[in-house]
Amino acid sequence: MTKAKTIYICSACGGQVLKWQGQCPHCREWNTLTETVREKNFPHFIPDSVQGHVLSLSAVEAEDMPRFLTGLSEFDRVLGGGLVQGGVVLLGGDPGIGKSTLLLQALSRMSAHHRVLYVSGEESMQQVALRAKRLALDVTKVDLLTEIRLEAIQSALVEHRPQIAIIDSIQTIYSESLQSAPGSVAQVRECAARLTRFAKTSGTCIVLVGHVTKEGALAGPRVLEHMVDTVLYFEGDAHSAFRLIRAFKNRFGAVNELGVFAMTERGLREVSNPSALFLSHHGVRVPGICVMVTQEGTRPLLVEIQALVDEAHGSNPRRLSVGLEQNRLAMLLAVLHRHAGIPCFDQDIFINAVGGVKITEPGADLAVMLAIVSSLKNRILPEKTVVFGEVGLAGEVRPVQRGQERIKEAAKLGFTQAVIPKANQSKQVIEGIEIIAVERVEEAIRVLF
Repeated sequence: MTKAKTIYICSACGGQVLKWQGQCPHCREWNTLTETVREKNFPHFIPDSVQGHVLSLSAVEAEDMPRFLTGLSEFDRVLGGGLVQGGVVLLGGDPGIGKSTLLLQALSRMSAHHRVLYVSGEESMQQVALRAKRLALDVTKVDLLTEIRLEAIQSALVEHRPQIAIIDSIQTIYSESLQSAPGSVAQVRECAARLTRFAKTSGTCIVLVGHVTKEGALAGPRVLEHMVDTVLYFEGDAHSAFRLIRAFKNRFGAVNELGVFAMTERGLREVSNPSALFLSHHGVRVPGICVMVTQEGTRPLLVEIQALVDEAHGSNPRRLSVGLEQNRLAMLLAVLHRHAGIPCFDQDIFINAVGGVKITEPGADLAVMLAIVSSLKNRILPEKTVVFGEVGLAGEVRPVQRGQERIKEAAKLGFTQAVIPKANQSKQVIEGIEIIAVERVEEAIRVLF
């Protein structure tokens, strides 16, 4: 009986099976098995640790890794202070979002002090040069290579020894030792593993550009995200000029940091005051508007929460939330009815976080409830008032992290009143802003309405 010439590899965990199945037997994910050619010789790698030597953890010297500043403070913030020597960064995002533009701008600035190499597998040299000319970048010291063969890229890295190398993108690179097509599970895993090994042994910082699927996740095997040190997502609305970059994994810094850029004719421009993006400028103040302070990593951001409450004309009232979790909205409505005596079972309720920002922390609970009450009663909240706080099922207003930093950010932007959880109240007085500390939801509603 002859052996099968093809095998099926799971795109989620990298497991292999001989026959197609609806569910991967290794990770139990559905419809993740893809057919690929069986490879005769699959190279094995030596681990990063020294073989044959066991050391006490206390005997290992812990030193801070040298970092390379990119020249873009927002990019450095998300990276945790800059690119790390020998680190591997994976940057993903939708097509045309500005990944190549961002990296070319960073390379242009870093080339003044470091050796850099830009490897393009998707564009020709003329296309990259045209982009640099359009952005008016100084690229005299930026080395460029257009190649998709992994072996040729490795030879160039060994020859030139750059301190920072960009691979755009990992899905276009292929190894001659494998027969499968570029972008397949085996090719992406093999190429990423070899480049990661090179970065660790040589000290070169490598940035990999990755494609994303229609669901927004990084394309390729899930093991790709486990190999690298940092995973960044570049987000943005096609109808908006603003771009957000987030860190979802960072071995050398904090995660959930947020960097804000604006796309202009001269490329991406850093936004020094991102709170201004998420606050609407109304000529006339209207009900249903509440400003909150959310925390993105170490940065406090002021975001405007909008609520529209209207009489339902069907048997099932609509509950729609944009930028906030919809299940949490249903919970807050139940708390509002039970503990504040405000029923909304016959009302359509629409919630929106201005600017396209996604708020995942529970600190937005109190602001959402006050915006709903404002729209329902057609009452305008006091001017220059900011709100934050988590709401529990018992109707209590619970504290949130970094409360003082949030208040200081609001005071800096001209807000004069803050409704906060009582547990976040500090003895230290912050000039220019009045603090109203509340313990329960009904107390906050009574104070403001």
